[in-house]
Amino acid sequence: MDQNQTNHAKVMSFGDWMITILISVIPIVNIVMFIVWAVSSTDNPNRVNWARATLAWFAIMVGIYILIGILVLGLFAF
Repeated sequence: MDQNQTNHAKVMSFGDWMITILISVIPIVNIVMFIVWAVSSTDNPNRVNWARATLAWFAIMVGIYILIGILVLGLFAF
């Protein structure tokens, strides 16, 4: 590919972001949609990257919560 040739994604409009954020605050639906957006090859690359980053943070937080839960259970086991 020529270095001068770049692919530009369509800018997501204000309305697109409003709908995206609305969907992201609905429990259960948000996780399903994050997965759908993260694996989509046809969606806007900005939303794809945002969904992937959000899922990564979600996985990190779940891991931390599990670790804290194990530590707390270990403290009360004795």
